[in-house]
Amino acid sequence: MSNFATLKKSSSTLDRLTKEIEKANAPAETSKKGDDRFWKLERDKSGNGSAVIRFLPTAAVDGEDGLPWVRIFDHGFKGPTGKWYIENSLTTISQKDPVSEYNSQLWNSTDNDQSPARKQARDQKRRLHYVSNIYVVSDPKNPENEGKVFLFKYGKKIFDKITMAMNPEFEGDEPLNPFDLWNGANFKIRIRTVDQYPNYDQSVFDAAKPLSSDDAELEAIWKKEYSLKEFLAPSNFKTYDELKKRLDEVLGLDGDAPQMQSRPTESFQKAAMNTTPVRKAVEEELPAYDTEDDDEELKAFKNMALG
Repeated sequence: MSNFATLKKSSSTLDRLTKEIEKANAPAETSKKGDDRFWKLERDKSGNGSAVIRFLPTAAVDGEDGLPWVRIFDHGFKGPTGKWYIENSLTTISQKDPVSEYNSQLWNSTDNDQSPARKQARDQKRRLHYVSNIYVVSDPKNPENEGKVFLFKYGKKIFDKITMAMNPEFEGDEPLNPFDLWNGANFKIRIRTVDQYPNYDQSVFDAAKPLSSDDAELEAIWKKEYSLKEFLAPSNFKTYDELKKRLDEVLGLDGDAPQMQSRPTESFQKAAMNTTPVRKAVEEELPAYDTEDDDEELKAFKNMALG
């Protein structure tokens, strides 16, 4: 979409986004280190924080596919070698990924849900991110961010809030397109620390209203948005062979490390590959977990692992 008048005319249409919400919620990192295009809510010493943002529509950039978000999977886990595997998953761009394949072998090798194999598959499952453009309405900790456009990386918990706004649970509640400049709504992010993890349960959308009454101002905001298509570009993903080599190094399957417990035996591999009937891939059994629970901890480990 590149015409502002067309954007305004179609601003009340929810059909396409609702269908994409359904796809995104079906059973089934992008921010670069030091990338100042990304906004992140700063929390206090207790781990709590609040701000007000507005999700923005698809950017005025040629080649965008019309969706105001991208969905990205990655993996982040420590192997028995002590090494870390922190890589984007090729499943993001609908390609085969060695970790997903290996996890499926682990999962399908047994019916015992408490087995070491299934525990390992859980520990290695995909992490889920979304990236959207936002406008910062209020940022008490960093007021210099207010009135600016940023990229925002968020997880399933916040995406569920968006889903609920588009598909209200209770009869009589009006559907809301949170990404609409005129008929959308501000989003109050409220983070509390519950059991040592960030909790977004108290985050809510305000009543629907235009982001501004001045269309010229709205158009200027729209034109400041960032392209999302770059996050799905092949250059952001290593090849299958590169990822497989790294996975083998992390799990001790490269032949240079001593035999690890996680290394499947020949009989294990045969059983995994010859299971009849063919079982679901592990992603269908194990929905990707939310990055908001452990993103900071993983980032710290990543920095240590990479020196």
